[in-house]
Amino acid sequence: MRKLFAFVAVALLAACAGTPEMESKAGVEDRAATSAAGDRQAGSAVTPVAPNAGQQANPLKDPGSILSKRSIFYDYDKYDVKDEYKPLLQAHARYLAQNPGAKMLVQGNADERGSREYNIALGQKRADGVKKILQLMGVKESQVESVSLGEEKPRCAEATEECYSKNRRSDMLYGGEY
Repeated sequence: MRKLFAFVAVALLAACAGTPEMESKAGVEDRAATSAAGDRQAGSAVTPVAPNAGQQANPLKDPGSILSKRSIFYDYDKYDVKDEYKPLLQAHARYLAQNPGAKMLVQGNADERGSREYNIALGQKRADGVKKILQLMGVKESQVESVSLGEEKPRCAEATEECYSKNRRSDMLYGGEY
C-alpha cells in the first residue's frame, strides 16, 4: 500500500512539472487592441463583448416595466378583481410561466374597518382571487402562495376614505422580497 502511495505521489509530481517554454506560450492577449479582422486571421472565434452586454435589467425592478407594479386595489367590502388589473395579471402570469423557478407570494390586505376576523377572511379572499386568476392564465399552483394580512400592514394610517382605499389591496411579492 505504501509503495502504491509513493508511486502515485511521484507520478503526480512528474505530471505537474512543466518546462518554462510551455508556460510562456500561455500569455494574456489584449483583445481591445486587436481588430475583428485580426482575430479572424488568428483563428479566434471569440468576439469581444461590451461590459454588461447580455445582462438584461430585472423587469421586476424596472419602473418602466408593468412588472414593477405589484398592487391590485379593491372597492369597499369587495374581493373581485377589476378588469383594469387584467393586463397587470397577464404580465405577471407570462413572467411566472417563462420563469418556472420564480415564486410569488400574494398578500391580501384590508382597511381597518370591520372586525379583525372579518378583515383576515376578506384579505384571504382577495389573495386567493389573484392566485386563482394567475393559475387560470397558466401559472403553476406551486409558484404562487396566498396569505392574508388583514389590517396588519396598512399603507396609510389616516381615517379617511382616500387612506382606506390604499389599504384595500393585494400585493404581489416575488421570492427574496418577503
